Amino acid sequence: MRSIVVDHLTKWYYPGAPVLDDLTFREEGSGAVGFLGPNGAGKTTTLKLLVGLLAPSKGSASLNGFDPMRDRRHALWDVGAVIENPEPYPAETIYDALERVGQLRGLDADEIDSEIDRCHESLHLPPLERRCGGLSKGERQRVVLAAACLGDPGVLLLDEPTNGMDPGERMEVRRLLIRLKRDHLILMSSHLIGDVAEICDRLVFIGHGSVLLQDSVENVSRRVHARSMVVEFAQPVDDAALAPLGTWVRKVTRLSDGRYRLRFDGAEATRSRLIEECLRIGPVASYSPAVPTLEDAYREIVAEKRVEAP
Repeated sequence: MRSIVVDHLTKWYYPGAPVLDDLTFREEGSGAVGFLGPNGAGKTTTLKLLVGLLAPSKGSASLNGFDPMRDRRHALWDVGAVIENPEPYPAETIYDALERVGQLRGLDADEIDSEIDRCHESLHLPPLERRCGGLSKGERQRVVLAAACLGDPGVLLLDEPTNGMDPGERMEVRRLLIRLKRDHLILMSSHLIGDVAEICDRLVFIGHGSVLLQDSVENVSRRVHARSMVVEFAQPVDDAALAPLGTWVRKVTRLSDGRYRLRFDGAEATRSRLIEECLRIGPVASYSPAVPTLEDAYREIVAEKRVEAP
């Protein structure tokens, strides 16, 4: 079974706080997993440890049951990776760049041609005779993604896979990854939360080198859903009139005249009290849970960790 396992992984680059601190998570089967966290959280370091580009200070990492530090050949045999903005050689043509990767994967000449054609079509690459040095940033990134997909590996490790792409290119890559996740296991880091929300089924949030949360996209969104509500008054109200809500709300956001988003602790008792207080302020036309976004959840989870950090 396809698997990505990180077991009590710790990494120091120099004395002091570790980049990764006892990081542990496991993903198996198929699907797309969003690997999220702020800059410096340890995402790229984790991916480098998974493919054996770095050695762990403590703990271990494995792909499909193989530790890349002990058996790199088997660990990487069914794995494609894009880590830390790789670039094809400028003097190579697109075909040459992909052919080289195919040879490294052990494909014969016919298999290489077949795979290059497949990836060329899937990612709408420029003409294969174009030299990589003359490509745009987004085009080079698509060539790198094609190289990672060559040979159809069952596990993909993607570090900012749509980096440098325009909206049209990003849409094509999203469609490809949505198709692939049906029978592939994808771990992708990205700061483009919209891409993660559209592609991924599950999420792993990390911060300060540790797992903050691991759950489905649906459950993570529900976490935010429970802690906010939208209230619309029948007629515009002055913002100052909402002052009595201050005891129960964490934040009030004005959406339009008479319409507000209220952030609170998520407790049903608090929700009921807020509705009562709003009715005292003025006639209420409607109230409902706020529609959550993954960006809301990301900000909340990261903010909570910052508050907890010493």
